[in-house]
Amino acid sequence: MTATRIRDRIAVTIADGVADIRLDRADKMNALDPAMFDALIEAADLVGRTKGVRAAVLSGEGRAFCAGLDFESFQAMQAGGDASLRDLVARTHGIANRPQMAAWCWRELAVPVICAVHGVAFGGGLQVALGADMRFATADAKLSVMEIKWGLVPDVAGTQLLRHLCRDDVVRDLTYTGRIVAGAEAQALGLVSRIEADPRAAALAAARDIAAKNPDAVRAAKRLLNAATVSSPADGLQMESAEQQKLLGSANQVEAVKANMEKRAPRFAD
Repeated sequence: MTATRIRDRIAVTIADGVADIRLDRADKMNALDPAMFDALIEAADLVGRTKGVRAAVLSGEGRAFCAGLDFESFQAMQAGGDASLRDLVARTHGIANRPQMAAWCWRELAVPVICAVHGVAFGGGLQVALGADMRFATADAKLSVMEIKWGLVPDVAGTQLLRHLCRDDVVRDLTYTGRIVAGAEAQALGLVSRIEADPRAAALAAARDIAAKNPDAVRAAKRLLNAATVSSPADGLQMESAEQQKLLGSANQVEAVKANMEKRAPRFAD
């Protein structure tokens, strides 16, 4: 097991193929300040570079997953001349700017990411959660695309993530009104995957289950599902065939078959 603390904002523990990533700014309800944005990006990079990680869980310490933007901190940073906060149009991280990448990095991570939501996930906090492959939440969790309250639009990759999760009219409702939805409604709308009494425990259990599957197939599946949202049917079908052809007869695929036939736990190589 390895444990790492990043910018005094995030704790990452890696064990048995699962990365447990905890937003750890409980006194501020894990609000997003520049250090938190950087820590999120660096945590995803760390997980991506660590051999043997097959799934990840993203959650928050304290009373909430993430209360959204820490306005006081950002105003102070802008006054201090932080160019990355004044010029949002500049692409600082590939296709994204710095805040956008804090959410988009979980979509780009090669392994599945499950976000556990409790308390609140507001504004940028919700958008970070939307970057994960799945979201498990308590029934009483509160979620909101809250930017309109401050006269703004969602800009932590939210528009690009929401459009693939909810119907277009639902996305517009949430964006134009900024209304707060609880866990059960959030699940019905497509924001939440599962309602769980203990979403972090459930997410870790699901991550361990994923980590026990052929890691080559899981990564291929994530590539295919990411591409499916932007590919033409012809390109998507071609990619599906190419990924399957690489898997068929590979060492880990053969091991998956043997383990099932022999009714034992598989022994996959990373």
